[in-house]
Amino acid sequence: MALITTKHLLADAYRNRYAVAAFAVHNLELMKAVVEAAEESGAPVILQTTPATIRYAGLGTIVAMVRAAAEGAKVPVALHLDHGDTFETVVRCLRAGYTSVMVDGSRLPFAENAAFAAKVTEAAHAVGVPVEAELGTIGGAEEDVSGEEGLTDPGAAEEFVRRTGIDFLAPAFGTAHGVYKGEIRLDLSRLESISRRVGIPLVMHGASGVPEELLRRAIARGVSKVNFSTELKQAFAKHLRTYLADHPGEIDPRRMLLPAREAVKQVAKRKIELVSGVVP
Repeated sequence: MALITTKHLLADAYRNRYAVAAFAVHNLELMKAVVEAAEESGAPVILQTTPATIRYAGLGTIVAMVRAAAEGAKVPVALHLDHGDTFETVVRCLRAGYTSVMVDGSRLPFAENAAFAAKVTEAAHAVGVPVEAELGTIGGAEEDVSGEEGLTDPGAAEEFVRRTGIDFLAPAFGTAHGVYKGEIRLDLSRLESISRRVGIPLVMHGASGVPEELLRRAIARGVSKVNFSTELKQAFAKHLRTYLADHPGEIDPRRMLLPAREAVKQVAKRKIELVSGVVP
């Protein structure tokens, strides 16, 4: 089937209190692994790329690969820009065929972040593409943001959504990108309050490494899209290193990459089944 928008995917997830898994795909191997995992799980999936991945692989190459995968897939597939950093990047992705975009002005002052998100929303909605934006600080795990510093204020979230017209909000409630250090503490009461006040699907960034029960509790409080990246990269690197150590004379990249791709598929499948409520 053709690439689809995330608008209706997340609206259904929000109504029925499950989530759609979204995975960072940096190359062909990760993309194929994730799509195969989604097909085996019988659940929709979101493939997403950051501006850094676009620079690495090329915008046209990414869109062509994902579009081909979607057309051959038995489940709905969406292509999402993650952490779009400039208006120009967003427009390039819209023109290329992305079916969902995220604009990240979270490090800007509130008014500038809102203005940036509103500008992107106007452009994206004109071509039928939904918009995700971030409010608060969802930093790297190594940044060690503690207490309430950087967490999203529910009242500010309500005002932000009203000003911008965004479709989905990524709030900061204790998650972080990358590898967590120490105990993971999510402010679920804050998340629930944000959900009540904004009334739109919420997005959880930094979900790699978060215990399953915490993920379920976050989804029950309005999270409708859950982003994963680090655990896929860890699985890929671990199995690639193992294969190369066990087969030092191998020169065929296809043989090298297949075990790593299979490992990524198994991780992605577990995540999809967890957040979507699919019973294995």
